[in-house]
Amino acid sequence: MRRLVVSVLTSLDGAYVGPGGDLSVLPFEDAFNDHNLALLRRAGTLVYGSTWFPDNWTHWSGVAQDAASGERDREIARLVTSLDALVVSDTTVVDAGAPWAATTRVVRRDDAPAEITRLKAGDGGDLLVFGSATTWNPLLAQGLVDELVVLVGAGLAGEGARLYAGPPASLRLLDAQVLPGSQLVRLRYDATPTAG
Repeated sequence: MRRLVVSVLTSLDGAYVGPGGDLSVLPFEDAFNDHNLALLRRAGTLVYGSTWFPDNWTHWSGVAQDAASGERDREIARLVTSLDALVVSDTTVVDAGAPWAATTRVVRRDDAPAEITRLKAGDGGDLLVFGSATTWNPLLAQGLVDELVVLVGAGLAGEGARLYAGPPASLRLLDAQVLPGSQLVRLRYDATPTAG
């Protein structure tokens, strides 16, 4: 069985993006990319929403082409641009000539739970979601998220979109750790529904 793992960075007041979708207000630190690389190494499929997919691909494609990029970031770029991608969207269309066309499929939002369930039943690495709360919130509410990893940074966004906007959900803390050399606190939760 494959797992669906969600990893998201938030400010201390629970925003995963700032006002107007601004990511620059979030408390990013270098340890954030160390954390992401560890998750990517265990992934078989990246799951995206329609906004994050092109932004992430474009950013990491640029990193891959930048001779000044460090070894860690080049590995992240290689994984992001080569792993299978599933985009959950009612509007995204993958152009056959796009550089990501060979590894990317799009599924409508209403069909996403069934597709995630099908993928989880197969073999391969984790299904991995970074950010994309509008994509993973409904999946968590439907009991499809296995692990939720929240990186809490030392900063307050003041405004912005909140981490979760679904019905109440119970989680079980697996561990809490300050990421080495940073002020980011990693909280890992078992998100699988409990019987009863």
